[in-house]
Amino acid sequence: MSDAFDRLWTPHRMAYIQGQGKPHDAQPGQGCPFCSAPDRPDDEGLVVARGTLVYAVLNLYPYNAGHLLLCPYRHVADYTELTPDERAELGAFQADAMRALRAVAAPHGFNLGLNQGPAAGAGIAAHLHQHVVPRWGGDSNFMPIIAHTRVLPQLLSQTRDLVAAAWPGGPAQAQPTPPD
Repeated sequence: MSDAFDRLWTPHRMAYIQGQGKPHDAQPGQGCPFCSAPDRPDDEGLVVARGTLVYAVLNLYPYNAGHLLLCPYRHVADYTELTPDERAELGAFQADAMRALRAVAAPHGFNLGLNQGPAAGAGIAAHLHQHVVPRWGGDSNFMPIIAHTRVLPQLLSQTRDLVAAAWPGGPAQAQPTPPD
């Protein structure tokens, strides 16, 4: 029997909902996705840009299209553990992320933030990461509220290519490699 509703199937979200493969107390090199992403090729790891101490990567479970995470290469959990140089580069990457996203997607605004600890909403609290979420007027429609589903208009690999090409200074491949 039909109920006249259309269905938007997003089976890839179930892995996130169930927490599959999500490390809660990840240690460096032991399942931490933010330690392993920069070790993979940029297109495979969804790395958009690389700095000396920080890199930018697309969120695998984005709130909106273009949702970036800015991560120090060093495995630290708290903002206060960053060195002054890491904090400076993280700030510069925030500005560059906003510039690149404006160039490719013309968002109306941004949500910028760090979730420190599980109680504050950090999904992976063991490795600090800053969210840069582009926002558009009306982007919070009924889907997340009613269906707990986000509609993303583009594959992550396509978004990564566009943002990497628009990143100030050029694509990730032109940036320094992570420190050992």
